[in-house]
Amino acid sequence: MNILMTGGTGLIGSEFIHQYSRDHEFTVVSRNVASAQSKLGNHVRVVENVSSIESFERFDAIINLAGEPIADKRWTDTQKRAICDSRWDITSALVSKINSCDRPPPVFLSGSAIGFYGNQKDKVVTEDTSPHNEFTHELCAKWEAIAQSVDQTKTRVVTLRTGVVLSEKGGALGKMALPFKLGVGGTLGSGSQYLAWIHLQDMVRGIAFLLEKEVCSGAFNLTAPAPVTNKVFSKALAKSLGRPCLFNVPSFLMKVAMGESSTMILEGQRVIPEKLTSSGFTFEYPAIDDALSDIYSA
Repeated sequence: MNILMTGGTGLIGSEFIHQYSRDHEFTVVSRNVASAQSKLGNHVRVVENVSSIESFERFDAIINLAGEPIADKRWTDTQKRAICDSRWDITSALVSKINSCDRPPPVFLSGSAIGFYGNQKDKVVTEDTSPHNEFTHELCAKWEAIAQSVDQTKTRVVTLRTGVVLSEKGGALGKMALPFKLGVGGTLGSGSQYLAWIHLQDMVRGIAFLLEKEVCSGAFNLTAPAPVTNKVFSKALAKSLGRPCLFNVPSFLMKVAMGESSTMILEGQRVIPEKLTSSGFTFEYPAIDDALSDIYSA
């Protein structure tokens, strides 16, 4: 396929390109063309913005993974706006270009997150679960609605409700592992809140599966089939690193340190990939112990 990708220099996008550049041709949108070219290689075409592409008709697929990191900074009003605009604006630009084509790309995969569901406590969450209205839901709901405004009589649309992607190459795991590597790791808050996670390799394979599986459309949870509590995850992480799991960080300290964004860690969601597995996808790393063992033995 000839694929246009946003977010191609991020953890997921760069790994997808690395694994599939022999099979597909990639054009990546990046504000820093030189840096992206250096990271991705000369076999990948890099453009500065969506508007610089005259027509989308030559593309077979669009994969939209761009967005300001959601957990790197406190959620001030300014940061919330940056998080939203970085997702909504580029998705709107892509949709406008797709809808302007006489022969648009046949498939559009667009990012989202399990934050769509909001706080669900220990309820098992599928794609049909009613969301709890809060900031992450509002962010993801509008993000998905923009993507779904593509003319779906011509273009198949899939939104990727992504969990916490585990990899030693980047993302959240490095920050989560650091206290354990220093010997001061432990549970966060009550420890009973669920973490819906996915190994980077299954994330990349899941995108490839949805790209090619023409019967798949709508929202899909990109999470492993066995979400775990923070307590279980912390013990598994400590074991994989050969470190103790002795401490507990109280909820109030997390709230002081992170503000409102601490809700993502202290509340969590027990999300399962019901539509993905029922469509025939199989996970290489369905269990947290196997996933972490692979990551830290690599």
